[in-house]
Amino acid sequence: MKHYITKGYINGIIAAISYGTNPLFALPMYTNGLGVNSVLFYRYFFAVLIYGLWLKLYKKRDFKLTIKEYTILFILGIIFALSSLFLFDAFNYLESGLACTILFSYPLIVALISRIIFKERQPKTIWIALFMVIAGIILLYGGNPKGNLSSRGIILVLLSALSYAIYMVGVKEIKLIKHIKPDILAFYTMLFGLSIFMCNLKFCLELQPINNLFVFGCAILLALFPTIISLETISIAIKIIGAVKTSIIGALEPLTAIAFGLMLFGETMTYKIFCGILLILLGVIVVIVHKKK
Repeated sequence: MKHYITKGYINGIIAAISYGTNPLFALPMYTNGLGVNSVLFYRYFFAVLIYGLWLKLYKKRDFKLTIKEYTILFILGIIFALSSLFLFDAFNYLESGLACTILFSYPLIVALISRIIFKERQPKTIWIALFMVIAGIILLYGGNPKGNLSSRGIILVLLSALSYAIYMVGVKEIKLIKHIKPDILAFYTMLFGLSIFMCNLKFCLELQPINNLFVFGCAILLALFPTIISLETISIAIKIIGAVKTSIIGALEPLTAIAFGLMLFGETMTYKIFCGILLILLGVIVVIVHKKK
């Protein structure tokens, strides 16, 4: 049992770190002229293609589900994809640092949904860890937006956070899909989520082509790390340790982005960033070492 719980925490950490590589592969695609919907389409399309072949040919998975299960996974896939769309749209109205700070209200939303709707009580230590992590995120991004605050941008980020929180709680709490293997759940999330971007691109009539090998490589890596690996490991983590703890461990996502910024883009370490990193790490450690009586 102890090793099983440890597996949940390890998968939560892998999910957060892999998802944190998103900007590393997405930003070069933007600088090469691709729009948000095209980038997200390629991300999901290659993820579905690669992962589907892997599950079918290597893992020999059976993709058959009941109509009710397909319906639930379709809804969850749409919700997950909408979370990405809302966030990327918000970047048009808000500084990315502020948007990411507001986005990290999603662990709190997860905890509130679990408490209010599903009557899941969280110990005081978990709430303390949650607020430590949120404070760390605020310090990490400075909390000083440039220019005027956009109410539309804030609403879009909150919708993104709400969508992501609903997805996480749904994976944990919907009884009808609890028996579905995490890899099959992740596959259908990506497959059904892809339909959102296809519709936005008018069934690919407005899809921007990949114009060089570098962009193609970024698209493949975008499909592998922050999509396939992240979705499968987060599904495993949610099923083992729950949505609330998994969402708090997700604070390692911005730490990954900060690390890449320091190592690859010449960003500097400040006192606020250091304190933010420390608070986040302490909050995550509190979650991991906490044991229910």
